[in-house]
Amino acid sequence: MRVLVGVKRVVDYAVKVRVAKTGPPGVDLANTKMSMNPFCEIAVEQAIRMKEAGHVSEVVAVSAGPEKSQETLRQALAMGADRAVHLKTDMRTDQDLQPLGVAKLLKAIVEKESPQMVLLGKQSIDDDQNQTGQILAGLLGWPQATFASAVRLNDGLTGMEIDREVDAGIQTVSLPLPAVVTTDLRLVDQPRYATLPNLMKAKKKPMEKIDAASLGIDLSPRLQTIAVEDPPKRQAGSLVADVDELISKLKSEAKVL
Repeated sequence: MRVLVGVKRVVDYAVKVRVAKTGPPGVDLANTKMSMNPFCEIAVEQAIRMKEAGHVSEVVAVSAGPEKSQETLRQALAMGADRAVHLKTDMRTDQDLQPLGVAKLLKAIVEKESPQMVLLGKQSIDDDQNQTGQILAGLLGWPQATFASAVRLNDGLTGMEIDREVDAGIQTVSLPLPAVVTTDLRLVDQPRYATLPNLMKAKKKPMEKIDAASLGIDLSPRLQTIAVEDPPKRQAGSLVADVDELISKLKSEAKVL
């Protein structure tokens, strides 16, 4: 059983982003620390755990983006993925390469690799679209389970049960394979760390490089970013003498009463 895992290179979650002062509206990526999208990291960990349990024979990591996306793929290989596919494009992955385009690229790789499952993070932390998995399932005509917090394959590896995190609690669904699954935060407790020795070993693992333009897919963005602005600075608080003054300020200044 082969599993295809999508990974994305994003601004590191601990970095305070800066709005670009020049050029098109967006976030300044110059000299900014980048890392694997946390939800994608969970998807990679889940795929590796299924392989360690004997359910999966091969884990293939795939990423679309610039040359430096190969660093993110090397991290997935160091974690335990068997090989990688890099779909090279110079489009900005946080704005210009949008979910529909990514889903089309992944569909082409699915048709080439014939996996029994596609694992994706439920969303990326740069654009927060939460669309790629759903669109990919629609393009493939495959069943899908989103926001997965538990994955249980059946004995014959012909289907699985997924626990989904929904507003009312946990929903359990059953679906046949092949299928698309998007991962939520509580699917794994802690993704493994890519150690230096494993990062060195990852350099010897195969990575196929494909020019995204060579696939003949329309990747033009459907949404245009009009403006990106810093949030307003928080105003300093003030002390009040009593409840009456507090109510007065809430009415006259905050205008919430």
